[in-house]
Amino acid sequence: MTSPRRLAVLAVVLTLVAAACGGSDDTTTSAVDTAGPTTTTTTTTTTTTTTSAPTSSTVPETTTSSTLAGTSIDFFPQLGDELGVVGVGYDDVLNVRVGPGIFNEIVDAIDPTGGTIANGIARDLGLAIWIEHNTGDAVGWSNSAYLAFIGPTDDTTAQVVAELGEFPTADSMEALGLMVAATYASTEPPSVIVLTVAPTVGDLGEVTYDVIGLGDDSVYGYRIHVFGEPVTDGFSLRNVELTVLCSRGVTEDGELCV
Repeated sequence: MTSPRRLAVLAVVLTLVAAACGGSDDTTTSAVDTAGPTTTTTTTTTTTTTTSAPTSSTVPETTTSSTLAGTSIDFFPQLGDELGVVGVGYDDVLNVRVGPGIFNEIVDAIDPTGGTIANGIARDLGLAIWIEHNTGDAVGWSNSAYLAFIGPTDDTTAQVVAELGEFPTADSMEALGLMVAATYASTEPPSVIVLTVAPTVGDLGEVTYDVIGLGDDSVYGYRIHVFGEPVTDGFSLRNVELTVLCSRGVTEDGELCV
């Protein structure tokens, strides 16, 4: 029998999925620029990959501020800070543009689990803050809503099981991962759940979701890597690895958001 707690979590999942489905405001490309990320229910299988942030310390010359849209502001990423792409769907990319704003030419794109290095420059465009960064192949600008400091990773299986009152099962890894991700979502403010790495199935099933927009000053969200054990009617939760996504930075030991 499905527990009342599990029914409540499923109700939250459906609410968050419905709220997230709205598409991108950038009609010139499917890649992410300004709109809120969307939760997808596609069951397409892809290979899980992880792209590390570039390690080059050489930062090309930045754009002249007098030619840029918006207002210059002090923002958290400093020159040389390593950032990860967050909240971008597994079948999408984060656009990198020649200047802040979606009407500028695209000069590069970063995968949903890719990385980049901040140039320490930010512009406030009113509805969004854009930052300049160096992908290793190009220098350009992206919406800061899709970039964060990657914090520590821990096994949080016990916490999830305690929250749900049981080891959850589902008919697919996508559904199982969404159920787990919903335990970390907030309703006020409404956070967004994004399928970041599509499901894969081998000896174990795997899937990764990002939960972003928690309204916390230091913790922007979580990246949730879910492992499932194949069972007769689908998958049962095996374990959960949670990575904290930090808004302002990570302590020197890498253990906490600042």
